[in-house]
Amino acid sequence: MKRILLILVLFSTTIAVSQVKTFEKEVNKISKRIERITENQKDSLKVKVIAIDKRLENGEITKLTANTLKSEVASYHARRIEKLVGEQERLLQLLVQDKTNGKIASSNELHDNDDENTFTVGNSTFRLNINKSDDDDDDDDESKEKRNRRLQRRTTSQFVFAMGVNNVLKDHEFSSLNDTEYKFWQSHFYELGWTWKTRFSKEPSQLYFKYGVSFLWNNLRLDNNSVHVKNGDLTEIQVFDDKLSESRLRHVQMNFPMHVEWDLSKNKIYKDGVKRDRTHNSVRLGVGGFVGFKLGTRQYLEYKDASGVDQKLVQKDNFNMNTINYGLSAYVGYKSTSLYVKYDLNPLFKNTETRNISMGIRLDLN
Repeated sequence: MKRILLILVLFSTTIAVSQVKTFEKEVNKISKRIERITENQKDSLKVKVIAIDKRLENGEITKLTANTLKSEVASYHARRIEKLVGEQERLLQLLVQDKTNGKIASSNELHDNDDENTFTVGNSTFRLNINKSDDDDDDDDESKEKRNRRLQRRTTSQFVFAMGVNNVLKDHEFSSLNDTEYKFWQSHFYELGWTWKTRFSKEPSQLYFKYGVSFLWNNLRLDNNSVHVKNGDLTEIQVFDDKLSESRLRHVQMNFPMHVEWDLSKNKIYKDGVKRDRTHNSVRLGVGGFVGFKLGTRQYLEYKDASGVDQKLVQKDNFNMNTINYGLSAYVGYKSTSLYVKYDLNPLFKNTETRNISMGIRLDLN
């Protein structure tokens, strides 16, 4: 803990030292902000004038209306420039006052970071991207649109994490959960993976093909002081001689999930009519399945022997589990969080009709 605190103090001190202001540096930053404000407002005005001219060419408006609209947008952006530049000029006045009062130092050497949100550690300069409020959206409409279109991709990727309860069904009967040999709330599963999400159509839509790879940890905890016993080609559940505090069968597998996903997120529409689809902003529904293979199986037993000594036993064996596994899966949710169900179509153990089922919560982090 002391080492971590020392590192944090040194890091904070380095940042504080690197952020010492100089008069020339701050004047340069204000100057660049004024230039960006002016350029962005002019670019936004140009885009709106082009859109008005297009409406005039298409006969949607008259020439008189077009001139009126141009005058209005020109006045709007002139006011925006006056307001935003005025704020920077007030900052400049305060800066000059601080310089006069000796609150800020001068520097003969100008280090131009080209951004007001930067800090330096050693010889490296880092930039912090601060999100603007909705009121500033008009400051750089055109640059935002260009950037968003560059970032527009037909395929996106997500980190997936899921967890929940794990159990088995017999003969595909959901009612068999009522007399299962496994503890319902103590049998857990965990899944980590990476998925790719590709739009079916070239144009923005709400239908996607989602595919990827994941690693799954399935845990089944037996009830009634029982253990799994391998008996030739059969795996039986038998009562253990000593009192068990833990009887858990864990099998790890690598899966390749595939889903058709409906993402009802509302598309972004730009001023010129260009659409850009958005994902993970609304209700999502995925239906599909998976195929994979088991990486290993272990049974963990904890108990007290006849002498009252705590014992831990790890049994490494396949317990007649099927190596290849496949099944169905589905999820429904809002934004990145979904309810998740996965069901194996192949039996958990050979020569049985016992199949694994998992239910829980799934996070798709875009």
